[in-house]
Amino acid sequence: MNTSFDPLKIVNTYGAFGSITRERTEVIVQGTYNNPDDPSARWYEYEFKCKPGNVTKRPCLISPYHYRLDWLMWFAAFQNYQHNPWLIHFVAKLLANDQLAVELIDVNPFAGKSPPKYIRLEHYRYEYSTFNSKEYGKTWWTRRKMGSYMPPVSLHSLQPYLQQMGWSS
Repeated sequence: MNTSFDPLKIVNTYGAFGSITRERTEVIVQGTYNNPDDPSARWYEYEFKCKPGNVTKRPCLISPYHYRLDWLMWFAAFQNYQHNPWLIHFVAKLLANDQLAVELIDVNPFAGKSPPKYIRLEHYRYEYSTFNSKEYGKTWWTRRKMGSYMPPVSLHSLQPYLQQMGWSS
């Protein structure tokens, strides 16, 4: 389509992609006060402004712009956390309930409380709900856990890395 309109100089593709897909992978950030090795530990999810997370949250529309953090989180899902040092720094900020970091997200499950003792990152595959789905009308997304993206970390366990990178904790 864009090729046919190109001589008129009225359209272009925004960003690196000229199309979107119905399926995507996402990194989900979760925090807990509990021992992360305990199978009964209660994990609470951080919610971002626009990226998929909570399956009942309607997808947002802010085109042609993106929330930068949400965009970076989507790209991080294509790699591993070791290739995204900024993500480790962001997790450290969330472990401290850092106000500037928290302002970048939509819902902090630890708002007004002590920060979590541990944060982990989980990897999920998201798809839009379909008309014939039993969940249609209740959820916008279906998601399937692919595995762990980053194991549980504490602010204490991140201290050496933060110091090595020259970041304050």
